[in-house]
Amino acid sequence: MNTIDWLLDSDPAIRWQVMLDLTFEPHDVVALERAKVATAGWGAWLLALQGPTGLWAGGGLFPEWTSTTWTLMLLRDLGLDRACPEARRAIAPVREDGRWEHAGQRYFDGEVEPCINGKVVAMGAYFGEDVDGVVERLLGEQMADGGWNCEQENGSVRGSFDTTINVLEGFLEYERATGGSDEVRTARLRGEEYLLERRLLRRLSTGEVIDESYTRFAFPTRWHYDILRGLDHLRNTGQPPDARASDAVELIEGKRDDDGRWSLDHTYPGEVYFAIDDGDGKPSRWNTLRAMRVLDWWTGGQSAAQEAGNDADL
Repeated sequence: MNTIDWLLDSDPAIRWQVMLDLTFEPHDVVALERAKVATAGWGAWLLALQGPTGLWAGGGLFPEWTSTTWTLMLLRDLGLDRACPEARRAIAPVREDGRWEHAGQRYFDGEVEPCINGKVVAMGAYFGEDVDGVVERLLGEQMADGGWNCEQENGSVRGSFDTTINVLEGFLEYERATGGSDEVRTARLRGEEYLLERRLLRRLSTGEVIDESYTRFAFPTRWHYDILRGLDHLRNTGQPPDARASDAVELIEGKRDDDGRWSLDHTYPGEVYFAIDDGDGKPSRWNTLRAMRVLDWWTGGQSAAQEAGNDADL
């Protein structure tokens, strides 16, 4: 089975994104497939697991990875349509009754750590909730180097890739949902420059790889950064590729196997409701989808065209 067909032979959450990003199907065809996320497969299963209090696993952030935050993040990754009745029913009790373990803050008012609040902005903006106050807080917490860091309150003066990617994804989602502002866009571009100055994985001072974990691709990514997540964010902005990302792109290209697929490099330990890939070291539809659309963006559409040509020869 060729790679595109292998991706399509999957959950609606994978299929609609393949249709959108790789095979470029008409909008109505993509929308019809996306609508299935709420009623079939992974999306429907997660929605059915919402507890009687409106939270998942009874908590805002804990337990990892079955509580409300991680479930809503995954539903966003799956592409659950925020306007569908199932999504609105799920979000209403979180908005009204959800609270953070930290100090009982209302869920969409955010917590105190920027890595968490970046997720709050991403989830809230995606599902149509008011997160203006959280955005204002994050704008005030951007560091001198352009990044964000949850350890800032403990004295850190440098940004963190892990924290920064969560804030950047949140700001981009916020801009799309609300139109954003010049201030938010400027902060996002500064944060993206923070990543690009470091070539998405290298120390600014020495050029050495900051953390080998950045080269291992997990899905779901949880709160962690890796270069595939970073590149997929840059692709998602609609900006043209930046040459400073070439090292990261080469690493992604080098991980493609002989069948044109990417493996699941790592799974973050913890309880999950169900697996959405076949296990570490095995071909991963999620990593393959994300890597293919990154490469297609990088090559200006040539990667998907080449893949289609290869498939036609099979």
